[in-house]
Amino acid sequence: MSNPATIHALFEQRLADSPQLVFLRELDRQWTLEQLATMADTLTQELQALGVCRGDRVLVVAENAPQHVGLIIACSRLGAWVCGINARMAHGEVDAITARCDPRVIYYTTERSAAARDHAQRAQAQDSAVAGLQHGASRRQAVAAAEPEASRVAALIFTSGSTGVPKGVMLTHEGLIQFAKVSCASRQLGADDRAYAYVPMTHIFGLGTVLLAGLYSGSSLLMRQQFDPADVLHALAHEGLTQLQGPPALYARILAWMEAHGVTEIHAPQLRYLYAGAAPLLLPVKERIERVFGRSLHHGYGLSEYAGILAVVRQNEGRADTSAGYVVEGAEMRIVDAQGQDVTPGETGEIWMRGKGLMAGYFNDAEATAAVMREGGWYASGDLGRQDEQGALFVVGRSKEMIIRSGFNVYPGEVEAVLLRFPGVCHAAVIGLPEGDGNETVVAVLELQAGATIDATAWAAHLRENLAPYKRPTQVETIDTMPMTLSGKVLKKDLRDWWNQQHARLAAA
Repeated sequence: MSNPATIHALFEQRLADSPQLVFLRELDRQWTLEQLATMADTLTQELQALGVCRGDRVLVVAENAPQHVGLIIACSRLGAWVCGINARMAHGEVDAITARCDPRVIYYTTERSAAARDHAQRAQAQDSAVAGLQHGASRRQAVAAAEPEASRVAALIFTSGSTGVPKGVMLTHEGLIQFAKVSCASRQLGADDRAYAYVPMTHIFGLGTVLLAGLYSGSSLLMRQQFDPADVLHALAHEGLTQLQGPPALYARILAWMEAHGVTEIHAPQLRYLYAGAAPLLLPVKERIERVFGRSLHHGYGLSEYAGILAVVRQNEGRADTSAGYVVEGAEMRIVDAQGQDVTPGETGEIWMRGKGLMAGYFNDAEATAAVMREGGWYASGDLGRQDEQGALFVVGRSKEMIIRSGFNVYPGEVEAVLLRFPGVCHAAVIGLPEGDGNETVVAVLELQAGATIDATAWAAHLRENLAPYKRPTQVETIDTMPMTLSGKVLKKDLRDWWNQQHARLAAA
């Protein structure tokens, strides 16, 4: 394939080569590239009629659906930026991202998502010209982005930082296509491959290494809205699945389902590639997965700000450790100390990166962009890592306080901002505690105003209205006085120690 400059050019090259290729396989329907092109044509005309121009944002409240693919292509044709957000987000979260995104129009994938239908009904959306979609006006300013970003950017992926304010990562066409290219190379993807596409396309993982890599390689996707271990095992046994990718929690759920149902073996005659990403991978978890699947589990390191992937384990390299592999084509990486100086191999430092996949910045947030960019065009990730003598990367921790839950990022500041809006809460702190499957559980500590109490029913309703299920604290404790620095910053380490002591006493009682 020649080097396409945009997402729609990538699609149209593949369409010209194989118009009858069955690209998407749902449970009840298949979609050829030609059918997706027809849908994209209709959506392009509809977006134009709605006044969408280059640099405008088109928000898509979605679970995986062919209609979302059609919108990604149509937006690319017009130079608009597609911004997908998970339909399972709470109303308040959708409202917050809408305010930051300032979209010209909002779409909802109503055919395949009850959650999207709920949001569409709340917005009084109307039917699109494409069946299974509804759209509504954003009632925002919808100011078009300025050049050169207007032409370079393809998509916004929203990720919240420590302040709890959503940040829109501006991903470029060049970066996303490079992501697709290196994904194909690392997995040796070809036309005979089929991948399980359950990871949301609203996430960089689902957008880049699943959808766009599938287009780049000419392979096909088994598209699903939700993860179902029984469906995965059926697809492995009977639907020619060759690729399985997802967070470590995906594999943990498969193994738990097998144990609960007395299934001792996996029948996967065509499976040749396993990958775990989007969360830390613990060695005991990796070893168990490899033992049950009978294949090497590959791993990598990426993030939204660098179009999904910076390093990955090579296709034919079976590793006995949890290294994230080697820096991919088109990327550069440094491991630096607190002064920004390179450390020697084996030493731990902050991971910096630059290259084709680097974001164009955070949308409409110059301050946040400046806070992470360094001289020479380097992005300071806040993650800690080291390299061995051969250059293999080991991610050893996060200097940021982000929590990984079921492969999704949970940012304490975002959750804390919601908790502090509940009546009677004086201070709130959220921490992540490790679970056995590589996940982290979200827990909250509250300092209440004098005389205040928490009504359990009202509390549950508040969380349900404002936080997606994976962001909601599973345990909550109250504390008399929150441990803080003189400047008012919560001492999370002290708080974690307090939590462990509290629960150790309870366990001993």
